[in-house]
Amino acid sequence: MADYNHELLFGAFLPPNARDQQAVVAAAEVAHDLGLDIVGFQDHPYQQAFLDAWTLLSYVAARTKRIRLVPDVANVPLRPPAVLARSAAALDILSGGRVELGLGAGGFLDAIVSMGGPRRSRSEHVDALTEAITVIRSLWRPGPPVHFKGSYYFLGGAKPGPVPPHPIGIWLGAYKRRMLQLTGRTADGWIPSLGYAAPEDLRRMNLTIDSAAKDAGRHPAEIRRAFNVSGAFGLPGAGFLMGPATEWAEQLAELALQDGMSTFILGPGPEVASDLRRFAKRGRARRPRGCRPREAASLGAPAWAGKHSRLGGRV
Repeated sequence: MADYNHELLFGAFLPPNARDQQAVVAAAEVAHDLGLDIVGFQDHPYQQAFLDAWTLLSYVAARTKRIRLVPDVANVPLRPPAVLARSAAALDILSGGRVELGLGAGGFLDAIVSMGGPRRSRSEHVDALTEAITVIRSLWRPGPPVHFKGSYYFLGGAKPGPVPPHPIGIWLGAYKRRMLQLTGRTADGWIPSLGYAAPEDLRRMNLTIDSAAKDAGRHPAEIRRAFNVSGAFGLPGAGFLMGPATEWAEQLAELALQDGMSTFILGPGPEVASDLRRFAKRGRARRPRGCRPREAASLGAPAWAGKHSRLGGRV
């Protein structure tokens, strides 16, 4: 039984459809007004039907006051890490310290190249992400000009800053061994998605993260465990997140208690506002803010989510 002693958080993962931009922003505002903790958008710059993730996050930041903002997850091969560091810090300043930074190594190799990105193997993308994290964090820390020479990224005396007003967490979208180990060594959070990580896989993946964290001299509790979830409401016994809301509550509560998952991010179905309202009512209203998974279990507070659609290759 894993217990990383993290506050339970609930959020919304919203499709950034360019043809329905008003509905996208309205859904983010609904999530905020309902008291959800996080709103995230996928970052696939090669998808011509999507709004740019950073532009959308910035717009939503201006329309909200409290909800946290996260790219879920940023496509690092198409976003130079030094510029990404400045972007995240600037948005954290403008939003009053509400940004977390989800990062991905890049799963669609040909699509990345089609946008002018580098042609790399999946292994090379993981190595590049390792360097990118070093670059990003070095530019968030006050200090002298930064010099860094890696195999993929270079800083030749870049001046750090602006400094984020709160410690921005770096959350990695990770599934395979090397990415999970990188999460354990360096990340502040792990953010897999249902469909790429099955519930029965989480324990094994957590063990890989925990082992890497301990080898690096870290405590596994330094890493938040988030989960993008999907499903549909149906009849009892239909399967994981395919039954009634009461079964969703039980199934996700088990993930919190058994696997230490402390952040559940809802990708709503076609009835976006309705799904978000049901999610907020069931997942938030019966849980006091700041409650941990074990405390939530004693209160009977469930965590559940709706339908989720996500693009991206596994690394």
